[in-house]
Amino acid sequence: MSVKPSTESLTAAARAASKGKGLPPVHLWNPPFCGDLDMRIARDGTWFYQGTPIGRPELVHLFSTILRKDDDKYFLVTPVEKVGITVDDAPFVAVDFEVEGTGRDQVLSFTTNVGDYTKAGPQAPIRVERNAETGEPSPYVLVRANLEALIDRKSFYRLIDLGTHHEVEGQSWFGLWSGGEFFPVIPSDELPD
Repeated sequence: MSVKPSTESLTAAARAASKGKGLPPVHLWNPPFCGDLDMRIARDGTWFYQGTPIGRPELVHLFSTILRKDDDKYFLVTPVEKVGITVDDAPFVAVDFEVEGTGRDQVLSFTTNVGDYTKAGPQAPIRVERNAETGEPSPYVLVRANLEALIDRKSFYRLIDLGTHHEVEGQSWFGLWSGGEFFPVIPSDELPD
């Protein structure tokens, strides 16, 4: 007999797991799968439960600490249960960033909509996907263990102002430096004049 997962049981388990410093070790937990929960994270970072936005930021933050991605599926994981949720694009949104240094020594530090903080570099790469039909870019930065943040439009425009050209595998790319790593955004020859 399986018990239908509830937000109450997840909230209680997440609070218990989050009592220590830092994030709970969700990567170490392997509880049984308890089914899917009617929870969705929209592309703009809004969390929904049963079609209604979750209006309490502290609850969204709490759930974000027990989020895990296995293969292409997202789960909320506690020591005793694992439930599937839907994520429209990336689970987080990078809503701001700070810059330290310049050129190859530049470091870009991002803040997400749920309060995560990550410095882009070899362990937290920036990647850009382009829509095949429109060419519209969707930039992402890795936040933690397989979980990315979509970089919001205003931040992406600011990032473009920091971009430079660099050769990657014999081709000139326009991109960004951070943490000693160059992250290609678009081939230089595809930029408008």
